[in-house]
Amino acid sequence: MRIAVVSVLAVTVWCLSARAQPHAVRDNRGVLVRFSAAVEELAHAASPSVVQITVQGRAPLENGAERQTGFVAEQKATGSGVIVDEGGYIVTNAHVVGDARRIDVSVRKAPHDGPPEHRLFPATIVGLDRETDIAVLKIGTRNLPALSFADSATLRQGQIVVALGSPLGLDNSLTVGFVSAPVRYLTDDDPVAYIQTDAPINPGNSGGPLLDIDGRIAGINTMIMTQSGGNEGIGFAIPANVVRQVYTSLRQDGRIHRGTIGVVPQDITPTLAAALGLDRDSGVILSDIVPHGAAEAAGLARGDLILAADGKPLQTTRELLAAVFHHNAGEEMTLEVQRGKEKLAKTVAVLAKSGSPGDLDELATDALLIRRLGILALTVDERVTPILSTLQRLSGVAVAAIPAEFAALNPGLNSGDVIYELNGTRIGSVEELRTALDSRQAGAPIALLVERSGQLKYVAFELQ
Repeated sequence: MRIAVVSVLAVTVWCLSARAQPHAVRDNRGVLVRFSAAVEELAHAASPSVVQITVQGRAPLENGAERQTGFVAEQKATGSGVIVDEGGYIVTNAHVVGDARRIDVSVRKAPHDGPPEHRLFPATIVGLDRETDIAVLKIGTRNLPALSFADSATLRQGQIVVALGSPLGLDNSLTVGFVSAPVRYLTDDDPVAYIQTDAPINPGNSGGPLLDIDGRIAGINTMIMTQSGGNEGIGFAIPANVVRQVYTSLRQDGRIHRGTIGVVPQDITPTLAAALGLDRDSGVILSDIVPHGAAEAAGLARGDLILAADGKPLQTTRELLAAVFHHNAGEEMTLEVQRGKEKLAKTVAVLAKSGSPGDLDELATDALLIRRLGILALTVDERVTPILSTLQRLSGVAVAAIPAEFAALNPGLNSGDVIYELNGTRIGSVEELRTALDSRQAGAPIALLVERSGQLKYVAFELQ
């Protein structure tokens, strides 16, 4: 889809000249007419590919701006998505659908005349990645109008972009703006760079596309920076190149096998360079090497300077972390290293990154309620062990989350805990835990053997 949009410079010049010469309004009106027609054409072509998503499920309980770790409550919300394959594959934000029990997708069906109709489809989650905030959905229909991805590396400051979505539930809303910054890191240690735009984005736009002037996906709208709670002209989208990579991996494997190379990098400062006698006062130095990790196996050493990753020069630790972030486990990356006066080329294997208890959120929709303990639980199996990879035992019951409405029944368990025993009897599954609890009366003394943060401890209480 190729849509010509007149340059903003021309519009600006027209406005300035029209102010100075009233007759120019009539002579140059065609400039704005063509600009308006081009945006209208883009909207007409792209709107059928943008969907509204309605989600019902458990979401993290918030107290003001703070999340209560591990606590969830029933909620209903709406968001946006974009069709990227005519077979029913849709990209949206992970935070839109990550805790859903039911997902419905409203697809616009443009009739030959009259207002657009909508078709409602139940959707399933193909996979999601919370680190990039990308999820892939699938609906059971075909021959859908899909949009293609742009090369987000070619975006430049000042380019016109269009946001489409359902802000505040208002289906098929369009806003126009500019690329405020094509690469914007939000924190010093964030490996993901965002597209910053002033195209108005509000709650409900999440997961919808940010389009370039050719109607291609330049990014996926994900968040805003605001002091008022509403749009203030500072919005952020996940770049299309990141989205495309994550979409491909999720569609193929259902998850992202993110990796690590086992190094602790640090930015070089003039003071550090002077103290260590380095020949450069900026760049990246390895302050530590993880024992038995990929970097150690590749021959990297503490004190090495990292000059480039995969052929791209590095200046900051953040750039090295971003280079590793965009590799999946099982891949390799090349590093150009300076050791003393010698320059070396190292090929480093990217190994699987250990999970954390917080990653159980990805499986929370499959968790089962253990009402007498006030928890959502999962049997430790092949889905759980990659997340909690350092467990002392290979069977048990993991606490995925704590429903807010049953929190009063919780005897002191935390999200991420793994239950191994009840009163000295091994527990290998959710069913065994339920059976053991159902066989005991209210007031019975209970001692759960639990692994928490790598240590075993007892959680003792009287059953309610």
